[in-house]
Amino acid sequence: MSKDKENNPNQPDDNRRPFNNEKDEQLEQYREKNTGPGKDMTDDAGFKISNDRWSLKAGKRGPTLFQDFHFYRKQSHFSRERIPEKVVHARGDGAYGEFELYKSMRHVTRAHFLQEPGTKTPVFVRFSNFIGSKGSKDTAIDIRGFATKFYTQEGNYDMLALSFAVFAIMDAMKFADFTHAVKPNPRTGVPQATIAHDNTWDYIANNQEIAHFIMWLMSYRGRPKNWRMMEAWPVNTFRFINEHGKSTFVRYVWKPVLGVHSLLLDEANTIGGVDPDYHRRDLHQAIERGAYPEYELGVQLIPEEDEFNYDFDILDDTKLWPEEVVPVEIIGKMTLNRLVDNHFTEEEQSSFDPATVVPGIDFTDDPVLQGRSFAYRDTDYHRLGTANINNIPVNQPITERNFNQRQGAARHRIDVDSVNYHENSLANNTPSETPPEKGGYAHYPEKVDGHKTRERPGESFYDFFSQPRLFWNSMTPVEKRHIVETFTFHLGYVKSKSVRQQVVNMFVNVDKEMASQIADNIGVDRPKGTNVPVTESSPSLTNTNYYAYTQKVAVLIGNGFNGREIINKLNTLQQYGVFIEIVSENLGTVTGDDGTEIEVDQIFTSTYSVLYDSIYVVGGTTKNQALFNQNIRDFIHDAYKHYKPIGVATSAMSNFRKRNENNLSGVVFAANNPNFAREFVSAIAQQRFWDRT
Repeated sequence: MSKDKENNPNQPDDNRRPFNNEKDEQLEQYREKNTGPGKDMTDDAGFKISNDRWSLKAGKRGPTLFQDFHFYRKQSHFSRERIPEKVVHARGDGAYGEFELYKSMRHVTRAHFLQEPGTKTPVFVRFSNFIGSKGSKDTAIDIRGFATKFYTQEGNYDMLALSFAVFAIMDAMKFADFTHAVKPNPRTGVPQATIAHDNTWDYIANNQEIAHFIMWLMSYRGRPKNWRMMEAWPVNTFRFINEHGKSTFVRYVWKPVLGVHSLLLDEANTIGGVDPDYHRRDLHQAIERGAYPEYELGVQLIPEEDEFNYDFDILDDTKLWPEEVVPVEIIGKMTLNRLVDNHFTEEEQSSFDPATVVPGIDFTDDPVLQGRSFAYRDTDYHRLGTANINNIPVNQPITERNFNQRQGAARHRIDVDSVNYHENSLANNTPSETPPEKGGYAHYPEKVDGHKTRERPGESFYDFFSQPRLFWNSMTPVEKRHIVETFTFHLGYVKSKSVRQQVVNMFVNVDKEMASQIADNIGVDRPKGTNVPVTESSPSLTNTNYYAYTQKVAVLIGNGFNGREIINKLNTLQQYGVFIEIVSENLGTVTGDDGTEIEVDQIFTSTYSVLYDSIYVVGGTTKNQALFNQNIRDFIHDAYKHYKPIGVATSAMSNFRKRNENNLSGVVFAANNPNFAREFVSAIAQQRFWDRT
């Protein structure tokens, strides 16, 4: 590892690694700096390069010579810089951090990192989209991945979560079919990163166990505002095993400290075009500004003896465990505080596997989990081209590793033992086994009997619509309206009238009025059936937190602004942790009436209202006043249409005229308002004003 400490703009700033832990220290040996004073270019074999600009030719204007090994090595390496992208979850990004335990879980699990309150465990998290290719957009209407690798003192533990509490299938056998159906049409290769096509909806109509999953997808949960405000569940049912061998069923949930917030359909579609890296950019900006994403880990526990005491099967991944029935117990918090140093080496080569567990955590007979425990490692053997996946630095555990596996592509570890088998006498039968009572992993001795069968595990697996109805009942009127809108958007792209009709005939089981509205919108007959008779709701599905902290505000400003007023208000916003971007006609500075200068961050040409959570309209003078005024009007129109908070400085009052059809809810005026700053911050925290007309 190079120890140069020169101040190089290409070298990560110190604040990108503010908290050192065992994993960060381990990675230090792999970090290399290639630029800076005294850094001469070399070949990968180590010799210095004299010319990296022109290939070796036979004469000044002659052909390139085959003996130009430097060109060959440079080009052949470049030709191999890409590895196969993930079949699903191809588009993603990641960050490091740590998990701190709030309370001991010793009574239910012997997992070391869940024993002592205050224990801190290094983590790496990868966020991702399910459907699209690596080059698609962040804001696609899709389920998101939220995979966490805990670098524990007993080895790695991978927790693979999704942004929905339920999954699309009941058995892993159907995963390939589901994935084929949501991917682009195999004949045309389109559409990308969306289910707005015939194949997906034909699959949905003919595999109705997916109904609950689709309700989540059509809701605001399918369009998270950013990864920092996204809830996530591993969806599978696991076991906790304590030191006495007692088993407890467990499901996990990550709850974002900032609450769960989402984009509107129109916002998500527009942002996907103007800033396809919107979620990745948000993660980077938050961590670089020290606003570290935080998530609390909750567990839902069901004693082994209570397995059959519910009206849902606890092994069915298309069913959630309602928090009102099985309470969530918050046990710790994860903070993401460091970005990766190299996207490919760390994020793209990271590998997660639900079968990577530690003592005290085990599998159940959950039919999806059983398949996942095989598929993930097998996929990455292919994708990463090696069996030595855990030799890649980001995947390496922080614990000592002693094993008999040998060779394989990209084997960097130099094993010096002459014995590589078990059992043996030449090495005193080492590496030796560790009994469970001393920390060795042992599976739960669950009793298994019965006939080989392909039957479903229980009758409640056939109940496709009770929980989707519970989900619908839990939505607010605004959210219900948006679900209908999102169904309409997707089904509007479906060419087959038969498929469209099948879909509304299916979702009448969830809600008759919802299905009838969708039918009217997409040109098919209203369904004849009715919804299942479920009246319960789950308030926990809509409860969330609201803060102004890290909300992003565009300040629309020109020259001649009231310097004292504006600086005071901007300082107040920053005191509440609001992210501010100054938007004007040109880059450079804008100057106030008292000579105050403010640096411009963005220009109207390259930014859009949808990229901000709120706008603060200041106004002013510019060289092209007519265009400046039109840009402000466009920002106001879009922000108002999307129910966002709008602050209006005294100098910008002329931009707003109250009309009978507009109640200006969420618009805060500074004129004659000594409480403007406090009211605007409060509006920013509320985020949407659904009563706006």
